[in-house]
Amino acid sequence: MSNAQEFLKTYINNPSPTGYEAKGQQLWLEYLKPYVDQWDIDDYGSAYAIINPEKDYKVVIEAHADEISWFVNYITDNGLIHVIRNGGSDHQIAPGKRVNIQTDQGIVRGIFGWPAIHVRKGDADDPKTTVDNLFVDVGAKDKAETEKMGIHVGCVMTYEDDFFVLNENYYVGRALDNRLGGFCIAEVARRIKEQNISLPYSLYVVNAVQEEIGLRGAEMIAHRIKPNAAIIIDVTHDTSTPHMNKKKDGECKCGDGPAVTHAPAVHQKLLRIVTDTAKEKNIPFQRQASSRSTGTDTDAFAYSNHGVPSVLISIPLRYMHTTVEMAHKQDVENVIQLILDSLQKIEANHNFKYF
Repeated sequence: MSNAQEFLKTYINNPSPTGYEAKGQQLWLEYLKPYVDQWDIDDYGSAYAIINPEKDYKVVIEAHADEISWFVNYITDNGLIHVIRNGGSDHQIAPGKRVNIQTDQGIVRGIFGWPAIHVRKGDADDPKTTVDNLFVDVGAKDKAETEKMGIHVGCVMTYEDDFFVLNENYYVGRALDNRLGGFCIAEVARRIKEQNISLPYSLYVVNAVQEEIGLRGAEMIAHRIKPNAAIIIDVTHDTSTPHMNKKKDGECKCGDGPAVTHAPAVHQKLLRIVTDTAKEKNIPFQRQASSRSTGTDTDAFAYSNHGVPSVLISIPLRYMHTTVEMAHKQDVENVIQLILDSLQKIEANHNFKYF
């Protein structure tokens, strides 16, 4: 396994829930440091590295680092834990899942319990998988024993599931949304260094926090950097599997290439650079449309400062916000190459005015 693949595996497996991304950011920066000139973090943990820091014109490539998770919200007298969401955690997949609870004393393991099928009647009286009905069992006899483990209200927990490769073609794991994006931009920086690619501007490689609860990290870091252009990397829904609605969510399939989005926040001249580059370099790509917001850090960058020309490139993903998120390896490679080639089409002091 290559160093890049080892990094990807370690990076995906490391928990980085929203608001608690520090360990993942450290892993990401350590991988990136040999390939950049400077690096820094802001007060909330968004990390960034710079190539050519002496240049005035600034281009950003950005992904987000945080993953969905759960908060401890209430501990019962018999030691069971009730939870609330930290980001868009899917309550329907929780029963039977293993979790790691982060405490000051280290990781405490727990499980989402659920009544056995034998005692459920299959009628309206059965418990429903709502957030209010979920509970975590840490094997404690009472509240005091749970608290003795270091667990308190506000502790955050993530699922235990690990990264693996399925059928040699697919990456599978939790938090591919959007640590795959963080991997892609880190790989772009590595290839710029190793291929001696010269860029006529400062390139900021940004891994932002708190996307899952409202694009907050991107909002903060965009105002700090004040870039002239931004290429945002995220994931999007593969709509080729059962129960997906192509009329509503568009047509997108893993393995058919990166998806580029048409939306008000997406700058048309920068989008044209990306799509023309894909055609020139024979990189397959798909198109999507967003009627209002993209729901990604693209919106935060586009509407920051005096307006930042921004574009969104997405990795098709199956089963988003589950523990078996799935992405095609070739799509990841094509995203890396599309970013790398597109960056070389942007000029110093590039004019993005419409007319």
